[in-house]
Amino acid sequence: MNALDVTLWMVAPYVALTIFVLGHIWRYRYDKFGWTTRSSQMYESRLLRIGSPLFHFGILVVALGHVGGLVIPKTWTEAVGVSEHAYHLTAVVLGTVAGVCTIAGLAILVYRRRTVGPVFTATTRNDKLMYAVLALTIALGLAATVMANIVGGGYDYRTTISPWFRSVFYLQPEGELMASAPILFKLHALSALVLFAVWPFTRLVHMMTAPVGYLTRPYIVYRSRDDQRGSRPPRRGWEPAGRP
Repeated sequence: MNALDVTLWMVAPYVALTIFVLGHIWRYRYDKFGWTTRSSQMYESRLLRIGSPLFHFGILVVALGHVGGLVIPKTWTEAVGVSEHAYHLTAVVLGTVAGVCTIAGLAILVYRRRTVGPVFTATTRNDKLMYAVLALTIALGLAATVMANIVGGGYDYRTTISPWFRSVFYLQPEGELMASAPILFKLHALSALVLFAVWPFTRLVHMMTAPVGYLTRPYIVYRSRDDQRGSRPPRRGWEPAGRP
């Protein structure tokens, strides 16, 4: 391998992961109130009702597909009886459909953000950067899938890219595997590293949280200051606290 390959496939992944982890810690510590999706639904909802479900459905399937393809070794799927042809066909069909849904949903959301005045006014520079990197990563991933497996003769990324991905987390990066991958897969991987590096500083941080606190939060008791409550009896469960 040359110095460029070492930098891209053995050094850059750790730089991106470090920024990803430390960036989230910094953001949570110093910008808790900014840890939000910054929803713009109140400004416009028609396009949002179309684009948001389409995008989130597609990106969820894409994410699950990446977990299955990169994290689960090829030998494991073969051990449970999933042939290479069946896996390849499922991955290509689902990946292509999910990629198209994701790009279509993202295109609607970007169009909405650009054409609806109040939404565009609420758009920050970080939002614009996030949309650009996210769109580039998704487009390159879809292009790699189409060019390698539909237009081309097929490419088994589970023999090169997947082992490289796992080797990064083993702290023994095998950069030579990624260096031999097709150019579109390389560009997709690099754009993904950039996406993970900018992730903590954008609205994407909301994906790292869940409303777990609601499960243990105490009830909120409402008390009225008005002694005149009218003639209608209160509904069950809404009786005044501490009074018959």
